[in-house]
Amino acid sequence: MKYIYLFFLLFTHAAFAQNLTQTVRGRVVDAETKSALPGASFRVMHDSSSGAGVITDPEGYFKLTNIPVGRRSFRVSCVGYNTKQISNLIVVSGKETVLAIELESNTQQLREVRVSGRTTPKNEMALLSSQPFSVEETGRYAASRDDPARMASNFAGVQGSDDSRNDIVIRGNSPQGLLWRLEGVNIPNPSHFVIPGSQGGSVTMLNSKTLGNSEFFTGAFPAEYGNALAGVFDLSLRSGNNEKTEGTLQAGLLGLEGVLEGPISRKNRSSFLVAYRYSTLDVFQKLGIQIGTSAVPNYQDLTFKLNFPTAKAGTFSVFGIGGTSAINIVVSKNEDLQEDLYADKDRDQYFRSSSYTVGVKHDFPINATTYLRTIFSHSRLRSWANHDLIDYTASGQMIGKHYSMGYDFKDARSSINLILTKKLTSSTTLKTGVFLDRFGYSDVDSILREQPRFPVSYWERRWDYATSAWLVQPFAQVKVKASERLTVTAGINALVYTLNSNSKGLDPRAGLQYTFNDKESLSLAYGMHHQTQASYTYFIQKPLGNQYSRYNENMGLTRNQHWVLGYNRRLSETWHLKAETYYQRLAKIPVSVLSTSSFSLLNQGSTFSRAFPDSLENTGVGYNVGVELTLEKQFSKNYYALFTASLYDSKYRANDQVWRNTDYNSRFALNALAGGEWPVGKRKRTTLLAGGKVTWAGGRRYGPLNVEASLLQREVVFQDALRNTQQFPNYFRMDLKLGFRKNALGLNHELGIDLINISGRKNVLGVTFVPIPGAAPSESYLKRQYQLGFLPLFYYKVDF
Repeated sequence: MKYIYLFFLLFTHAAFAQNLTQTVRGRVVDAETKSALPGASFRVMHDSSSGAGVITDPEGYFKLTNIPVGRRSFRVSCVGYNTKQISNLIVVSGKETVLAIELESNTQQLREVRVSGRTTPKNEMALLSSQPFSVEETGRYAASRDDPARMASNFAGVQGSDDSRNDIVIRGNSPQGLLWRLEGVNIPNPSHFVIPGSQGGSVTMLNSKTLGNSEFFTGAFPAEYGNALAGVFDLSLRSGNNEKTEGTLQAGLLGLEGVLEGPISRKNRSSFLVAYRYSTLDVFQKLGIQIGTSAVPNYQDLTFKLNFPTAKAGTFSVFGIGGTSAINIVVSKNEDLQEDLYADKDRDQYFRSSSYTVGVKHDFPINATTYLRTIFSHSRLRSWANHDLIDYTASGQMIGKHYSMGYDFKDARSSINLILTKKLTSSTTLKTGVFLDRFGYSDVDSILREQPRFPVSYWERRWDYATSAWLVQPFAQVKVKASERLTVTAGINALVYTLNSNSKGLDPRAGLQYTFNDKESLSLAYGMHHQTQASYTYFIQKPLGNQYSRYNENMGLTRNQHWVLGYNRRLSETWHLKAETYYQRLAKIPVSVLSTSSFSLLNQGSTFSRAFPDSLENTGVGYNVGVELTLEKQFSKNYYALFTASLYDSKYRANDQVWRNTDYNSRFALNALAGGEWPVGKRKRTTLLAGGKVTWAGGRRYGPLNVEASLLQREVVFQDALRNTQQFPNYFRMDLKLGFRKNALGLNHELGIDLINISGRKNVLGVTFVPIPGAAPSESYLKRQYQLGFLPLFYYKVDF
């Protein structure tokens, strides 16, 4: 013990005796053609002056050593390109800082234009409704849980006021309208506990420590993004460190995880990056630690990227993401079955899901003006479950259970993506390509229809089908810098889905941006967007004599037209104001063929339950209209701030010809976030972290209960004619994040805690149908479900 103590003293003395520094290095390339920019200048900023600097080599690489740890700013410049300033980047002792920097060409080559990496769109064809974000931001905001989707709920026009899921509602649209893309590949829902037809879940599979700079679109997005109505998450994986082996270990309530990266060949600059995470709560259960419930979520996920640059053949990379999840809600084992316990748990539920995406990408700069990207990938998403119904006496005592329902849904996709970017002139860029996807579907579902709710007991096969189809999406888009102040884009995306003959779309996109001066600009964009339906909705079937009829197999595409007007103003070096107003017109929405029905697929996709639609036709319409405001202070002088406000109206009309609120018409959402970092101690090696968030949003929509139908279905069914005529109380939540970061010799420690809903506010999640033994059926069967109360989430992370 004495020797361990002496070693500790020597170690800490050595650490404190040294000035902690780190290496900052990376590569500078053209934002459009991805070609290297030799001779670019990379310099450290000290207030208003430049400090140490370096010039990039013939392949665009640079390296600065002995940079003191802490927040540092850098300036990147190159002749013929806009100068870029990277502000307040964290430099820590435990890991090198490796940057991938893209510079935009400047037609006015003799005039320097400075841009901010935070506010400049990552996609060169985007003019507005774009939110670029970094790895740091996914963990900076209170209650974001290192989840890009939960982080995005802080942006204007986005609402995610459901504590149990990370679904995001963009400008009143269903979460189904979101497209997820990773490394240029369209991927299935990257969440654990995935329900068919949804684009969210309770826990993300994305590991923020593996992400590179990414982008989030909320409307009128560029032509390369197809088969999406509402928005796009375009994520990239960073490459691993190609000179030094590094790692990260993190333990927290949401998972135990490790990240390892390093060189495969230092000479060839090849590298690897791999991250793995496992459910902490499941570890507790395996160790016999009681956590207050037997419904313990079990999940694990893996992310990797192998990067192989070559001298003449471009860069090859192999990447992948995947995970599994399971949960068993077994209420029959509980001996004390009170009313509030089996309210919506009249069954034992066993649920599993899994998904993965793997791909090979080739980035090839053909010459200084032409860049080709080729990607081959394969993905698979599977969800399966079964339910055992619990039998009760009239007094509420359990007397047994029996198997009642099971399903197994599988979606597979093999893809080839080709994207060519050509700089036609110094002011004109063309981007064109094609996305080819081959889908394979296999859906099986059976449910027991039993007496006395049905005349006779029988098994109904609601799904029993396997087939395949192609989705073909060619696109082309051009960007023209017509003058020093005016930029114009125009493009088109075509979509052909071979499942049926009704699924073809042609989507024009256009935009323009006028820059008044170096502080303010005005933008206008239009886009038409078509999207296929959730795959499983095509194959639902019902008995027709001795056969089954798949009555929705010929559904067509849904269409959404976006008009967006935006204004941007840089108020100061760090403060930025953005305002956008929009109108969206939705058409060809699948709705019930019944002339008295209010059912629309527009309302689906945000719960842990599937939709069971009757016969549908593409005759529904809807609209979203709103205005958004963002006021943001980038991190400087030890703090940041973000204020967003959204006012909107979201309506739809089904076959009964009545205009109604959509399920997502909460009318408003306000977010206020702020936080800071304060170095302390003589050598400033410890940094205190604090951040807070306040969210206020309109309540969710619902309607009066249809008691008879709910009794028959054993779940909530609202009165069809009064759908969404009522609204729950407004959602309100305050969150606080506290922690500290400590630099030591070769190590960086970070300890923090997210205090979610610190006021303990009881926000309403929804309603559930609760048959009360001995009581007559009535509205009293409808019980409110509440969201999370106060929830502390801790984590400890070490980089080495």
